[in-house]
Amino acid sequence: MLFKCKLFSILSLLLAINTLSAASPPAKFAIKTNGILVLNDTPSRADSFSEIFENGVFYGRLRTNNFYFRWNNEDPNHATHLISALGASVIYRSAIYSDFEFGTALYASQAFFDDVNDPVDRLKSGKDALSRFEYVNTGNKAMAVLGQGYLCFHGIPSTQVIVGRQLVESFYTKSNDTKMIPNTFDGAVVSSTALPSTIVQVGYLSQQKLRDHTRAHAVLMYGDANSSSAINPQWSENDDSAMHRGLTYSALKAAGKPTDAPLVIADMHHRSVKNFKLDAAFFTVPKLLSSVMAEANYAFKLNGGVSLTPGVRYIRQFDQGAGSVGGASYTDDATGYHDPDSLDAQMVAARLVLRSELYKFNLAMTYVLDEADLIAPWRGFPTSGYTRSMGIYNWRANTKSYRFEVQRNANAQGLYTDLFIQASVLYTNADERKTGYHNLDELYYYIGFVQNLPQIPPLQWRLRAGYAQFLNNDDSKYNYLDMRFEANYLF
Repeated sequence: MLFKCKLFSILSLLLAINTLSAASPPAKFAIKTNGILVLNDTPSRADSFSEIFENGVFYGRLRTNNFYFRWNNEDPNHATHLISALGASVIYRSAIYSDFEFGTALYASQAFFDDVNDPVDRLKSGKDALSRFEYVNTGNKAMAVLGQGYLCFHGIPSTQVIVGRQLVESFYTKSNDTKMIPNTFDGAVVSSTALPSTIVQVGYLSQQKLRDHTRAHAVLMYGDANSSSAINPQWSENDDSAMHRGLTYSALKAAGKPTDAPLVIADMHHRSVKNFKLDAAFFTVPKLLSSVMAEANYAFKLNGGVSLTPGVRYIRQFDQGAGSVGGASYTDDATGYHDPDSLDAQMVAARLVLRSELYKFNLAMTYVLDEADLIAPWRGFPTSGYTRSMGIYNWRANTKSYRFEVQRNANAQGLYTDLFIQASVLYTNADERKTGYHNLDELYYYIGFVQNLPQIPPLQWRLRAGYAQFLNNDDSKYNYLDMRFEANYLF
């Protein structure tokens, strides 16, 4: 109780200080509901070396995140808990000089939780507020990391090349900055608009640094006792919730597969036909796994500024050796799979989106065929925009999902002076022959709110809540409530 009082006193003080600054100017950048930053002020070009720094721009951010996770039935493996965190980040972008610019970003987070009653291995959505690996080995509940550090070249017309640690927003990779520190990658990314009505992005990503990691790690390798002698070595490498647990260091080495294979990505967005959007994406982790995605959306314009957009998405995953190492399931248990040693997989999806000036209605379905699980541990979600809801991974084999979603006051600028509301109901029909509570039939209810205070536009608050109701009586013990409150002050 003392911990809670101290924490909420700190948060109240922070909000009170910000309230007193109502006359402050609008923030130089904003945050969209998906965590992607919108930069309103960007650096100008430099005419001399000294102006590289003089004309650069700093972006500052103070934030707090609070997570309450309640299980309907507690047991030694399911503990209701509260975890909170305070954090800050500073991003710097230099001016462009001789077609070059550089950028860097420092992030910090301090977590608060009752580690006696709420052990770190029981934390759910709030686990990213700290590094679990660092905590169990050093006792440290804080993180301070270099989240970005890159060099950008603009010398090719309609093209930019970024080399170094960076945010990579593509179909399969996302910064997913909804906790305290974003998901970043080390590598090289080329983006171009040189082709008519087309945006192309290609990347070679040698390493990833997940949101709760202080060091970079392999993109598709799960740690074990042979990869690290530290406590809980499984948390030292890619331990994302959607990571394939069978692709361990030891299993990859025994099979003669690389443990440090890169992630190669490509995205294409084409808009030559009015109201028609064509998107495609690809990834490969050499000698392990590849995947392609194609999506089409066509908007029918109706009266009164209303549009109706049907859309379809198709994903095909190709096993290039990972299946024989880790199996068809990302849980490392292929019980109930037709071919337990193959990661060949497919997903089909369809949706119907109705938009007006204030509202967006989205009715969608996804079906992962009864082959293998989709593997995507880079924070890009295969069902996003269709049946992805907060905290839900519904891309295991033979899973059918149906979702109805409504949004009010959505915008692309990231400034929500009018309250943004998002609500949805998701029904998942899973294959219960397979293992784990991710393969149980359920209803998932979600509601979220985002608002920039009208008197203080740089201060944004977010409240999100999801409730999972498993439909079979024997499974109701897994029902849970996931609540999250976040506040950001940008300067």
